[in-house]
Amino acid sequence: MKHVLWSSVALLALAACSQASVEEDAPGSGAETGATETPANANEQASSSDLLMPLPDNTVAAITAEDLDARIKTLADDKFEGRGPGSENGEKAADWIAAEMERIGLQPGGDDGTWFQNVGMVEQTLDESQSSLTFNGGRSGEAYPMQLKTDAVLWTKHQASNELSFQESELVFVGYGVVAPEYGWNDYAGVDVEGKTVVMLVNDPGFARGTDDLFNGKAMTYYGRWTYKFEEAARQGASGAIIVHETAPASYGWDVVANSWSGAQADLVRSDDGASRTVFESWITSDIARRLFAEAGLDFDEQKSTAKEPGFVAVDMGDLTASGKIVQTVSRMESRNVVGVLPGTVAPDEYMLFTAHWDHLGKKSEERAGEPGQDFYRDDIFNGAVDNATGSAALLEIAEAMAQDEHPRSGLFLAVTLEESGLLGSAYYAENPTVPMNRIVAGINMDGMLPIGRTKDMVVVGYGASELEDLLTAELQSQDRVVKPDPKPEAGYFYRSDHISFAKKGVPMLYADGGVDKRDGGEAAGMAASEAYTVQRYHKPMDEYNENWDLSGMVEDITALYEVGLEVINSDTWPTWYEGNEFEAIRQDSLAGRGD
Repeated sequence: MKHVLWSSVALLALAACSQASVEEDAPGSGAETGATETPANANEQASSSDLLMPLPDNTVAAITAEDLDARIKTLADDKFEGRGPGSENGEKAADWIAAEMERIGLQPGGDDGTWFQNVGMVEQTLDESQSSLTFNGGRSGEAYPMQLKTDAVLWTKHQASNELSFQESELVFVGYGVVAPEYGWNDYAGVDVEGKTVVMLVNDPGFARGTDDLFNGKAMTYYGRWTYKFEEAARQGASGAIIVHETAPASYGWDVVANSWSGAQADLVRSDDGASRTVFESWITSDIARRLFAEAGLDFDEQKSTAKEPGFVAVDMGDLTASGKIVQTVSRMESRNVVGVLPGTVAPDEYMLFTAHWDHLGKKSEERAGEPGQDFYRDDIFNGAVDNATGSAALLEIAEAMAQDEHPRSGLFLAVTLEESGLLGSAYYAENPTVPMNRIVAGINMDGMLPIGRTKDMVVVGYGASELEDLLTAELQSQDRVVKPDPKPEAGYFYRSDHISFAKKGVPMLYADGGVDKRDGGEAAGMAASEAYTVQRYHKPMDEYNENWDLSGMVEDITALYEVGLEVINSDTWPTWYEGNEFEAIRQDSLAGRGD
């Protein structure tokens, strides 16, 4: 979940896609980019057997709009039903990517000489008609049942049971729910939350203060991520964990929360079946939070203000309690990472990594897809044309171009699964790598490369991280373009895509998005297109392939990333993190055990 946006208003985006923008039905854009002519009902015309075959050999070695168009169109086809991990038709997308890798000339790099690394997963689907979350107590003394998806979303990480319940769990406001010794911060200091339900704010105190004197200022740290907050609540012994949604600090709207956290939820198979997690996890809207705080005799805004200051002390929320029931279907299945290798000739045990996630949200009920008459209502398939058929297409384009020549080092091309479920496929690979992590020289991640045409810039998410940025800067100069820092570091986009799984192991990673300063229309046009995509299509059924996309800017972006990778794969240097980066020490320790 990960989508960089440029707008003066708060835009709606989730933790896992990248920045960019989409122009729908741009006059003449198909002809300008050489986009293929496609019937309006192309998705319905392709046969299932066609989708299991690689593209014909008339794709070219160069990175072209025509090739990108063909690959994006294929991966976003309805026949893959939104590329849901573990589903029969979703997994066929992984088969197709493997077939493409083979046709291109890569070698299989997965388990037992195959193209795949099996990833054990659990799919948990909440029965909303039988599940409930109700708050009781407070000044009114009334029961306050939540309407799921409208007021709250609810799930559990417990994998061993189809039914769980929780009764009269006391509510405690723990500010941002952060324990950060390096910042001298502990929201759980002096409070015992064993068996209780913690209520937390999104993001971190640095964002709330808006200054650089605490945490990382407005730039989100990992402590601001929802993943961390739920994990920490479990470590503290809480029985329930609730995050209060607000659009600005979350950097995405409630509709994204409702779409992403209802329906089937995937997770990795856990050795303890998830028993170490809280019984339930939830988000609630800010309107619900204000009412709950008022019922507890607390002022929500006042408590928010207190929570951002050092020395904050957790607050019991009177006699308010949470009760509820979770009824779920638990299915155990497997998904797969796709792994291709281009062997090097001089140092084949040193790898340049390229990665993108192939999965999306799959097929969901029409109720979740939207109501008839809404702009984003289309069908029940979340095709993920931008997120992330584009990145997967870019991965294959770079592989095809790189496979035309021999290189001293090896290329490692990794299409991961379960990104939309919390970066699980890349996390699994990082813990179970097919090559030693200290043999991966550097990596480039591609996620949600939205087509807006040519731009004067390229945005680096997590700017100021590694020497890969120097290589990108030099390459962009040849395109008469510039690198720009992530304009919204407070949104924490650096932690929202698969590169972070490798960064945590010390591998220098570059995550660069297309720019916003369009050569035709400037920043205003870029921001308008970005907002249109984010509000209308991101994590919605309307994220569909469009034959009129202008892919010329994407070609330039992918070419720049290809050239950066080429610089690394053809050299004997090891790019490093910049001094002081949080991953630098991990990398140095990793390299110390390389055995050169």
